[in-house]
Amino acid sequence: MRTVHALQTTPDVLAAAVTAVVERGGTVIFPTDTVYGIGCDPASAAAVANVFALKGRPGHKPLSLHLASVEEMLAYAPGSERARRLAHAFLPGPLTVIVRRPPSVGRYVTAGMDTVGLRVPKHPLCTAILQRCGPLAATSANFSGRPAFAGTVKEPLPEADLAIDDGPTPVGVESTIVDVSREDVRLVREGTINRAMLERELDEAVRSIFERTDRS
Repeated sequence: MRTVHALQTTPDVLAAAVTAVVERGGTVIFPTDTVYGIGCDPASAAAVANVFALKGRPGHKPLSLHLASVEEMLAYAPGSERARRLAHAFLPGPLTVIVRRPPSVGRYVTAGMDTVGLRVPKHPLCTAILQRCGPLAATSANFSGRPAFAGTVKEPLPEADLAIDDGPTPVGVESTIVDVSREDVRLVREGTINRAMLERELDEAVRSIFERTDRS
């Protein structure tokens, strides 16, 4: 795996290097605001399959789309008022918003699901990369079952074609995940953006997927 240290070059050079790898169907490890990601071109089924294989990710767990801007993110969620409100409140930032999967996103990205997670990281280098190469289908850059890699502890990583080393990530924990694709809003994973913050912005209840219901 080729590793490039961010401090030794410029964001433009790094973004160009990532783009060259992605355009030929390769995989990259890149920094975000939360943890490092491993990603590829979402339009390439073969590249997406390689991300799953390199990470050892179970086939029923989807990848998410990492996007450069809130405007780009909302283009994947037309008509979703919940997505709009959360995006304007928290993005760019450590939040993944699950929406209905648009036809432009292949089912191989979402593990066959009819939903897709959308991320807009708040990280200058990551933004520069995404502006240059376009969306990345990605997941955290750790082997499945291992802790997410935030650049603080040396950890074996999947053998991507290119890795960008930018040191510790600003947040250091994985993003909050909220599902707004259903009739009720569901908290899938809680990070630095907590349930109370989501409820305040949406002005409605947010139910954790780990809560029991009358039917459970």
